[in-house]
Amino acid sequence: MEALLLGAGLLLGAYVLVYYNLVKAPPCGGIASLRGRTAVVTGANSGIGKMTALELARRGARVVLACRSRERGEAAAFDLRQESGNNEIIFMALDLASLASVRAFATAFLSSEPRLDILIHNAGISSCGGTREPFNLLLRVNHIGPFLLTHLLLPRLKTCAPSRVVVVSSAAHQRGRLDFTRLDRPVVGWRQELRAYADSKLANVLFARELATQLEGTGVTCFAAHPGEACLFGCSALL
Repeated sequence: MEALLLGAGLLLGAYVLVYYNLVKAPPCGGIASLRGRTAVVTGANSGIGKMTALELARRGARVVLACRSRERGEAAAFDLRQESGNNEIIFMALDLASLASVRAFATAFLSSEPRLDILIHNAGISSCGGTREPFNLLLRVNHIGPFLLTHLLLPRLKTCAPSRVVVVSSAAHQRGRLDFTRLDRPVVGWRQELRAYADSKLANVLFARELATQLEGTGVTCFAAHPGEACLFGCSALL
C-alpha cells in the first residue's frame, strides 16, 4: 500500500511539473539589461537553477553558479557561456548541508567579488535519499544553509542596493507545521520526508517574509516563489 501511494505521489508530482512548467506557465518577457550586475544562483548546474542562470547571463549579468559538485558546476558554467555568449559565468563550490562550506563560500565570494545584486536560493532537496545524517538533512539544505548564507552576504547586498533576494519555495509550504522540538531530528522514511520537506518550504516562506520586513527601506527586496504556477520573475525587470 505504501509503495502504491508513493507511486501515485510521484506520478502526480511529474504531472504538475510538466503541466505548470511546459503547458500553462507563460514565458518570461522581461528584457531589462543586467550588465554590470552580479548574481549568485545556488544549485545552478541543472534544472530551474541552470535556466535561471542562463536568463541572467543573456541579460548581461555576471553569474556565480554556487553548486556542490565541482564537475557538474564547471560543466554547467561552460555550457552557459557557450549558449549565452557571456563569459562572465563562474563556478564556486557550495554545499548547503555543511555550514562550514557555507561560511567558506561566503568568505571566498566576498574576497573576490565586489558586487552582489541578486541572490537566488534555488538549490534544494525533496528527499534524503540513502543518507542517514544525524540531523534533518532536508531542513539543513533547504533552509538553514540558505538562511546562513543570506546573512553572511547581506552587507554586500545592502551596499549594492537596489538588490534582491529570491527564495525558491513550494506550494508544499501550505502543509508545513513547524514543531521546534523536532526540527533538527533525523528524518527516516518517506512519510517523515514529505513532512520535513513541507516544513522546510514553510520555513523558506516565513524567512523571506520576515527578511522583507526587516529590510524595508534598505533597497533590498525579498521574495519567496513557487516555481510552477507563476513565472519566477514575472514580466518586469529583475531590479
